[in-house]
Amino acid sequence: MASHAHDDHEPTTTGPKVLATSTVSPKVRTIAVVRPSEQETSYLAAPKAGLGITLRHFAKNLFGRRRTVDQLNKGEHPVPTTAFQKALSVVSPINEIETIQYPEEKAVYPERFRGLHRLMQRDDGQVRCVACMCCPTVCPAHCITIIPEQTDDNGIEKRPAVFEIDELRCVVCGLCVEACPCDAIRMDSGTHAKPVEERADAVMTKDKLIAVSKDNGKNPTSIATQGGVGPNWREGR
Repeated sequence: MASHAHDDHEPTTTGPKVLATSTVSPKVRTIAVVRPSEQETSYLAAPKAGLGITLRHFAKNLFGRRRTVDQLNKGEHPVPTTAFQKALSVVSPINEIETIQYPEEKAVYPERFRGLHRLMQRDDGQVRCVACMCCPTVCPAHCITIIPEQTDDNGIEKRPAVFEIDELRCVVCGLCVEACPCDAIRMDSGTHAKPVEERADAVMTKDKLIAVSKDNGKNPTSIATQGGVGPNWREGR
């Protein structure tokens, strides 16, 4: 005859405490209802605690010390070493809300930052775009408009007569750069779209996209081999 192990410990539950169970129907039970305390039911306790946290952060960020722009760009956090610096960190801690006085102070964007679009050129100054329509096709925001035209160059069939990008509609996904087979468009300008007062001013035309390279000190030409293969086909640009 098999024997069963007996556990004297009561099961741990997170529900209400059961005081008694009916012998007739186990589903009928007497439980103890846990009433909330007066502090938990008051409408003033939670706002008081939240206001205290807000005021503490306000005082810390108002009177706290700021990190320099160089420290922000390098991601450095000053560590107090001397007794004076340790005492200063207690009286005036580092500001947790970093405010940069733009445009006098500018943060350095990371290398993989997707900035303002720019059109690349060949050695003869012509735009590298061949109006293949890959970038407006892959664009999820439909912010690229290209109208092709025929060229006099026998080696190149088409070129863009109109090339426009609506920067307000752009979602900065970078798919246009990845889809371009000619390395004609890049987003490595290192700058973001400028604020405008009129929506039409946010539309970058072909001439504006070409001028982005000069405005940001970038090399406007690309010697990437069109139709090149391999992961390093853009080397030497």
